[in-house]
Amino acid sequence: MRFRESGRLDTSAVQDRRGSGGGGGGRGLAVGGGGLGLVGVIVVILVQVLGGGDTSSVGSSLGGSLGGLGSGQTVDNAQLQRDCDEVADANTSVECAVVADIDSIQDYWGATMGPDYRPADTVFFADQVQTACGGATSGTGPFYCPGDQLVYIDLTFFDDLTTRFGAQGGAFVNAYVLAHEYGHHVQDLLGTSDQVQAGVAGPTSGSVRLELQADCYAGTWAQHAETVPDETGQPLIVDITDDDISRALDTAGRIGDDFIQENLGGGRVDESSFTHGSSEQRQKWFTTGYRGGDPRQCDTFGTDDLG
Repeated sequence: MRFRESGRLDTSAVQDRRGSGGGGGGRGLAVGGGGLGLVGVIVVILVQVLGGGDTSSVGSSLGGSLGGLGSGQTVDNAQLQRDCDEVADANTSVECAVVADIDSIQDYWGATMGPDYRPADTVFFADQVQTACGGATSGTGPFYCPGDQLVYIDLTFFDDLTTRFGAQGGAFVNAYVLAHEYGHHVQDLLGTSDQVQAGVAGPTSGSVRLELQADCYAGTWAQHAETVPDETGQPLIVDITDDDISRALDTAGRIGDDFIQENLGGGRVDESSFTHGSSEQRQKWFTTGYRGGDPRQCDTFGTDDLG
């Protein structure tokens, strides 16, 4: 994956809270519109596999908690703006690449949805953060919170993908992760998230359908990423290779419920506890979006065949 060499990066869609206090006293995992972040699902699976219980209490514990910045939290983009001034910086810096990814993803959805799309910022945090969905830690993984319509990520998650999940990783994999979370923002804007009953799991549950649709939406962005223009009229991303797509599919296979349960959980696959879909399903729906490039082909709620 390669970004263009000319032009300036716009960091205004990022709130950099890494240098601020995390705002302790969190109230559990921050469960966004699409459920838990990719790492956070491990926690719930371990509870279900090893101790039983449903996830509804996780979601309900977050309602009505803090919105906006927590006590001691501040946003300071000054260093980010200095480090990520040129678009070319995205070719050598992970955080600058993420800035460019966010801009590209939102340019795509703005063009696709028109005035129905409302941009959402991404919050960079370290260790812990307060959100309108409650407190979250780095272990939660990336997530979207519908309460404040923000995406949250500790950038060390990209290291976790390779060290804990064994994924191949890479710049496009990081972009896939962000595109998935922005897929949840699109679902929130369209009212799709309202179709999902919190705490209900299983291979055909609304939670699984929501996650697979977000994967599909990520694929549609990927199909158009080399052509969607920014405000200069030029695309930020100039090259996505077959290897990039292969790495994204490798990652999708390693964040399926079955892979996580078998390799990072208790070793037993329990479909009744699925919240994100199997590895095969996640790969299928990303591929559906990528090959078709049309969000209308991502109707996981209107099919009995999830793969």
